[in-house]
Amino acid sequence: MTYKTLLTETDLRGIAIITLNRPDVHNAFDDVMIGELTHAFNTCGADSVVRAVVIEAEGKSFCAGADLNWMKRAASYSTEESTRDALALATMLRTVYECPKPVIARVQGNAFGGGVGLIAACDMAFGVSTALFSLSEVKLGIIPSAISPYVINAIGARQASRYFVTAERFTASEAYRIGLLHDMSTVIEGVDEIIAQRIENLLGNGPHAMGEAKALIRAVANQGVTDLVVADTVERIARIRAGDEAKEGMSAFLDKRAPSWVST
Repeated sequence: MTYKTLLTETDLRGIAIITLNRPDVHNAFDDVMIGELTHAFNTCGADSVVRAVVIEAEGKSFCAGADLNWMKRAASYSTEESTRDALALATMLRTVYECPKPVIARVQGNAFGGGVGLIAACDMAFGVSTALFSLSEVKLGIIPSAISPYVINAIGARQASRYFVTAERFTASEAYRIGLLHDMSTVIEGVDEIIAQRIENLLGNGPHAMGEAKALIRAVANQGVTDLVVADTVERIARIRAGDEAKEGMSAFLDKRAPSWVST
């Protein structure tokens, strides 16, 4: 499919690359981009060829949050229209978060508002040390509502208590310290080297197992050790062990060979 706001490709290894392609407006979200991101991630999630997804951006900025023209239109929306608009954004972020494939954010520039939410919805995020970040919604008299589950999950409620209400800009070093970025480099080439190493890790792993590992995190996080959680984890490992991928992985390990999903 050809998109208006995105570039997409999948390489021979099964690494899908989704590129935000509105550099003239700093890759800001509008309703078109939100819909296209939802479609692109649903497509990648359902494609058995795709092993992992990298989301990146053209231009100087990763994502500046909401597009000004979109915000102008939204200012005159009714409550019903605003609800529908917010639901589209929330659905897109949840689609990224729940994608069964590992999702990596390549952050080559600044990210504000919803752009921070998009990074937080990814499984991993790596960026340049010159990038700046801000949760700037309160400056406009609104709140970072749709992105809040992902940002709070990434940086914790304590850090969110500061950055949600101050709307201050913070550096990549601070983003790394509080957990928004997993690693950083002074140059984008260094970021690409980090991502290449992580992709090499991912390609050595069972594709289905990685999706199940993601689902496990979502199910167990912040639940405490309860009888229900223990029973759920027991059921999950028993089900996975009985699957073809687990049998192939164990067989390959015992036979001292590469499993079938590792390219030769």
